[in-house]
Amino acid sequence: MKADLADDENSGRLPNAGSPPLLTLEGITKTYSGAKALDGVDFDVRPGEVHVLFGENGAGKSTLISIVAGAIRPDAGRLLFRGEPVDIFSVQHARSLGISAVFQEFSLVPQLSIEENLFLGSEETTFGVLDKSATRKRASELLDQLGFSLRATQRVAYLSRAEQQMVEIAKAFRADLSVLILDEPTASLTDKETDQLFALIDQLRSQGVGIIYITHRINEIRKIGDRITVLRDGCAVGTVGADISETDLVGMMTGRIIDQIFPSVRYRPRERVIETRGLATADGAIKDISLHVAKGEIVGLAGLVGSGKSDIARACFGLIPVSSGSVHFEGVETTGKSPRAMLDAGFFYVPSDRREEGLMMMRCARESIALPALSTPEFSKGFALRRRAESERANELAKKLNLQPRNIERTVEHFSGGNQQKILLAKSLTRKVKLFVFDEPTVGVDVGTRVAIYRFIGNLCENGAAVLLISSDMPEILHLTRRVYVMCRGALTAELTGDQITQENVLRHCFEREAA
Repeated sequence: MKADLADDENSGRLPNAGSPPLLTLEGITKTYSGAKALDGVDFDVRPGEVHVLFGENGAGKSTLISIVAGAIRPDAGRLLFRGEPVDIFSVQHARSLGISAVFQEFSLVPQLSIEENLFLGSEETTFGVLDKSATRKRASELLDQLGFSLRATQRVAYLSRAEQQMVEIAKAFRADLSVLILDEPTASLTDKETDQLFALIDQLRSQGVGIIYITHRINEIRKIGDRITVLRDGCAVGTVGADISETDLVGMMTGRIIDQIFPSVRYRPRERVIETRGLATADGAIKDISLHVAKGEIVGLAGLVGSGKSDIARACFGLIPVSSGSVHFEGVETTGKSPRAMLDAGFFYVPSDRREEGLMMMRCARESIALPALSTPEFSKGFALRRRAESERANELAKKLNLQPRNIERTVEHFSGGNQQKILLAKSLTRKVKLFVFDEPTVGVDVGTRVAIYRFIGNLCENGAAVLLISSDMPEILHLTRRVYVMCRGALTAELTGDQITQENVLRHCFEREAA
């Protein structure tokens, strides 16, 4: 399917359609190990527009923006900046041109504070001496300008993923911009933070900044996109206006029609698998939490960043100390049990940060998939691992989840984000599980992979498992869950069922205590 409406000023919002592009890429090609990540791609961004790059994981989006940002160099093709040929040979060179990127994978130093990360390499000095007070002032002003509720002195290691995302965004705003690259910037943000970001994008557009925006969320394209260039298998399929229908856009991306994003799930709730009574954590993240999840249902946990929704699951799984209240798993009290004990009981927690907590990025997919079940008879005999059984099971799960490429000996970091997420999900199928907890299960994955993950979750529920879905993605909460608990500032503010599960109701209870 081909489409090219880039020069049609009546298609979508095309600001400065007659203006020369800020940045032009012509015939960009990049090859890795004999495989073309990009194959003769043409692309440009104009002053004051948001040009969306859209495509499945592995389509070449990250490679393209890495070339623009100076992180890698193309094998063929050329770049023009303000009409003049340019060889962007480093990230520093790109920044000197006003080209700055916010990548999906963070580049922060956990041991340093926010202010130190923001100005790393460009610190404030007075007569050659580091001026910490000036650096702190600039950092605080920048955070205030962006509307991020962060203290400049906070250490990055203690920030949530969403807060780290805010720091990454702030880094890009520290200097004058001509082209801003945003790679899945809202993946860990709630609606409130997303709206703040969109307001900043509108400011930049009014200043003539060109924005290259990568997202898998079609509703975001509708809100801020002007043009969309679709990549598939390293090639540019076409450039269209942002008013293209969802069906046509997904068809361009996948080469096939996906008729339904969310599956129709048959809920048959039975006995309760997990129940908390007055649960509170030692760090005060959650207070007096009472909820339950039964077999045969998907229960949602919604809330803003910092609301404590993830802390509930982590406390139940033994990752966070409990100060009061209790956790009951299949009627047996398990308060304070270790993650290993909870795993053995049939509780599987899929974390939101696959790189830091979910996968062994430097090891092969087989090892990550088999890791939770190495102690089971299927994979071990005494002190010896049963390698053949491990490989056979990992291959079976790779096929079941359509891992691409189907190579379980490949290092995890060399898979695309969506396929890394499939490896993370495959881990949960290596042993008998009664409760699946998915914490932001579709962060940074494309529409096709989302559909597969939603069907995966729906099938688990229909097969009798209990599922707890923790998500900042409102459509996931609205379309997948049977009941929804809403969190605000560490407390439950509502339990919604059936027709009560609407965007208006969820958001109202997210902010209920804010208003109070």
